[in-house]
Amino acid sequence: MKRLFTLLGMVICFSMMSHAQSLTPVDVQLTTFVTGYSAPSGLYHCGDERLFVLEKDAGDIEILMTSGQYVGTFLDLTGLISTGGERGLLGLAFHPNYGDNGYFYVNYTNTAGHTVIARYQVSSNPNVADPASAQILLTINQPYSNHNGGHLAFGPDGYLYIGMGDGGSAGDPQNYAQNPLSLLGKMLRIDVNQANGYGIPPTNPYAGQNDTLPEIWAIGLRNPWKFSFDRQTGDMFIGDVGQNVWEEINFQSAASNGGENYGWRCYEADAAYNTSGCQNSSAYVYPVAAFNHSSPYNFCSITGGVVYRGSDFPALQGIYFFSDYCDGDIYALTFDGSQWNDTELFGSNAGVVAFGEDAQGEVYVVNNGGTIFRLEDTCPFNPQISANAGALQASSGNSYWWFRDGVLIDGANGASYTPTQSGQYFARVSNGTCTRQTNPVQWLVTSGIGGCTYPIASNYNPVAQVDDGSCFFDLNCNCPADFDQNGEIGVSDLLLFIELYGSSCNN
Repeated sequence: MKRLFTLLGMVICFSMMSHAQSLTPVDVQLTTFVTGYSAPSGLYHCGDERLFVLEKDAGDIEILMTSGQYVGTFLDLTGLISTGGERGLLGLAFHPNYGDNGYFYVNYTNTAGHTVIARYQVSSNPNVADPASAQILLTINQPYSNHNGGHLAFGPDGYLYIGMGDGGSAGDPQNYAQNPLSLLGKMLRIDVNQANGYGIPPTNPYAGQNDTLPEIWAIGLRNPWKFSFDRQTGDMFIGDVGQNVWEEINFQSAASNGGENYGWRCYEADAAYNTSGCQNSSAYVYPVAAFNHSSPYNFCSITGGVVYRGSDFPALQGIYFFSDYCDGDIYALTFDGSQWNDTELFGSNAGVVAFGEDAQGEVYVVNNGGTIFRLEDTCPFNPQISANAGALQASSGNSYWWFRDGVLIDGANGASYTPTQSGQYFARVSNGTCTRQTNPVQWLVTSGIGGCTYPIASNYNPVAQVDDGSCFFDLNCNCPADFDQNGEIGVSDLLLFIELYGSSCNN
């Protein structure tokens, strides 16, 4: 009986160790950042410590600092817009060279209910725009009051992308989204770096064609409510609001040449909706994630989000966060190399209408009730490892598990570890609350006598077998020409010269 107890104890101990070395699943929380805004519809930055909040129905842009301090009104478009329902001030994008030219772009529905894309310029006061600088670039007629899209964003290519809904009503009765001669139901891409108005990027997929409008970048969207570019990879994520059953997230790789057809009104997500006059199903690009209106999701209107690329919460790196207007919860979407996986992380309140980033990549969540939240890791623990005196040292934990090339090293459970084999090392570290993974370090183990192995170095060691990086050279550069000592002066001597003296001789 005693032996059985000991064996049982060993099993329990092993199970606890296996569990302890497992990473704590990522979880987030929302902390109130500011409140008191009127129907906010987006939050943006211009590259500095300011944040710009759109008030959809009030028709103005308000400035605050990332500290939460209120600055003032940047621009008021009250007299130019129509409001109510899905109309109003819907989008804002700052020119990539805003610091030099002061240009920014807005998307709003005018008093006739049509979409307007306009350029403005900041005044001599950096916190006040010049209302007289308005230049309307594009006006798109809207047949109905809903499905206006509204979001704007500059891509990594420097072009302005415009998300357009299908014009409204229900079911796209005029089939605008599939009509190549309509800008409705599309993702547009234009070049705003023109003297007058805008130009068509020569790499647009339909540039120069007569059967498709050249502004079109992608086709088949119902109502793209927020899209974003991953600031690290350049990939685009589009949250497209569905009809009665499915909400979807579409993904476009940064390597795309455009021309995708996301299927609406032929398909709602990957389910057939109205295939009259449609192409074969293989002609469409289906979403990487779809969420129904019934249990377990109970979505009704998806809110596209952003990929976290900030530095405050390293465990969130690379995760795409999004929500739904009715569900209100915060979801994560990740790609594991073979498939996309979504996870519900935080139970929020309904009314999430936007995600925004500050200049540092930290993420904010906008609720139409007037509150803006900061998205944070519930356990902002960020252990690191570094090489020190021939060993690896992990920081700030109380339990450690070391890995080489992704494999757990048996018995390596201290804060430091001295590698005996070459490979990539990392540690999983627990602070008692959660377990996080450190940065990886590539380690090379060599054998032999260390020293300087370059014969022309001032401290050349003829018995050295392994170069230890200790060589130094005469800065007067009295260098022999025949570096490889083959009796000739050639290209190999030049390459050796550059290698040895490139930094020592001021390049």
